[in-house]
Amino acid sequence: MARTLQYWPDTGLWVDWSGMGLDESFLNAMREKIASAIEGMRALEGGSIANPDEGRMVGHYWLRAPQLAPTAALRGEIESCLRSVKDFAARVHGGDIRTEKGGVFRHVIVAGIGGSSLGPMFVSEALGGPDDKMDLFFMDNTDPAGMDTVFTTLRGDLDATLAIVISKSGGTVETRNCMLEAKAFYESNGLSFSAHAVCVTGAGSALDKTAQTEGWLARFPMWDWVGGRTSVTSAVGLLPLALQGIDIDGFLAGAAACDALGRREATDDNPALLLALSWYRCTGGKGGATQVVLPYKDSLALFAKYLQQLIMESLGKELDLDGKTVHQGLAVMGNKGTSDQHSYAQQLVGGPDNIFVTFVRVLHDRAGTSITVGEESTAGDYLNAFLLGTKKALEAHGRRTLLLTVPEVNAYQVGQLIALFERAVGLYALMIRINAYHQPAVEHGKKAAGSLIDLKNRAVALLLNEKRPLTARAAAEKLGADERDVFSLLLHQAANDDRLRFEARSPVEESVFAAK
Repeated sequence: MARTLQYWPDTGLWVDWSGMGLDESFLNAMREKIASAIEGMRALEGGSIANPDEGRMVGHYWLRAPQLAPTAALRGEIESCLRSVKDFAARVHGGDIRTEKGGVFRHVIVAGIGGSSLGPMFVSEALGGPDDKMDLFFMDNTDPAGMDTVFTTLRGDLDATLAIVISKSGGTVETRNCMLEAKAFYESNGLSFSAHAVCVTGAGSALDKTAQTEGWLARFPMWDWVGGRTSVTSAVGLLPLALQGIDIDGFLAGAAACDALGRREATDDNPALLLALSWYRCTGGKGGATQVVLPYKDSLALFAKYLQQLIMESLGKELDLDGKTVHQGLAVMGNKGTSDQHSYAQQLVGGPDNIFVTFVRVLHDRAGTSITVGEESTAGDYLNAFLLGTKKALEAHGRRTLLLTVPEVNAYQVGQLIALFERAVGLYALMIRINAYHQPAVEHGKKAAGSLIDLKNRAVALLLNEKRPLTARAAAEKLGADERDVFSLLLHQAANDDRLRFEARSPVEESVFAAK
């Protein structure tokens, strides 16, 4: 009999699996993989080397259940960090930690990238409101205009602004750039960056040493057994969220409760295992499928963006654990219903059959009562009807669907949703035999960027020394480089460097760059 609707009353989670086709024949065929995944997850939580490429344990589950950490020392570090986060936030809120000019902190700049920003940003938006104790402003890209938007907003209240710099190694270029831009901005406004700065980083990292030497306000740890995309229940997420005024105890409790469900060995009673099995049912254990995530709640609009990194960085792998080329992956797209389903529902229903849809529903519409807007129904009634109607339309056209339902958007439920998908990722990765906890492809782009910065510097030096116009081809020949790279680099440089000029000609290959 196919798995249909299930409810876990202790956590408030409902899941409708009826659109996934989890019938007995499929589950029987998956028994070996199920047993292997459960055993693999048990070993991971017990402290085994779950990331063999880097020789590391994987322990984000211990962050919300320190008693499960494999050593007393690790448990002590986790508990100590949580106490430090709460104490720091309480002292900032209470005015014990004051601004450089003796005032009270009201705002926070969070500088980080990828997992160091997506998780905290999602939770901050999901749970934030008019009663927040502090405002969070995220700088998660090395885009000068994006940074200027934050700086312009805070210019008149900069002394009341904390800056949290989040980087495990301290060498992440994008975060370093945000930090240096922020430091220059504080100093240009007559303020000391150190008097406003806090870091979350690895012990002994370059950032840790800088913060210690310069006397930053506080330093919080990142551990090598916590990956960025699973770090939101560490200080990476807990510190900014606690400063915002989010209930981080409730957040951790929700994650811990869902983790506990995910440890159950009975397939019928384990939502994370059933979620991983649903993915396998839709993919056949191979790459190429797309999961569309549609939360029907404005406050959860960033959930799909958060899941993009969690799922795609974890599961998008060229090689399996045996070194075989497999090109695994599960693409994620989506935003929110109903507004964004107008963008792509037509293709979901009538286009290629390479998608499945995960709906996220929140039962409680709003604080207080709603007016009747038509047909004896509220706006929330229509939202629910649009969700269910879209689900029915997809299923009528042979598309697989899954419906997750939570009672409301609060810290506990958001923690539960994050933990549910984190564990499903781990279980699915074990089923398809890949390492979910490294990201070698990400490094390729970083290395290429480094070599391009070097080429840009050499190209600029060449133009300044030549004192005559050069085409990109001529410059590339002198530099021993790709003409396309030289052209693209110098085109950007000429738009931003007062020492250079660009003369557009036709054909475009005859365009020239020169020193002014």
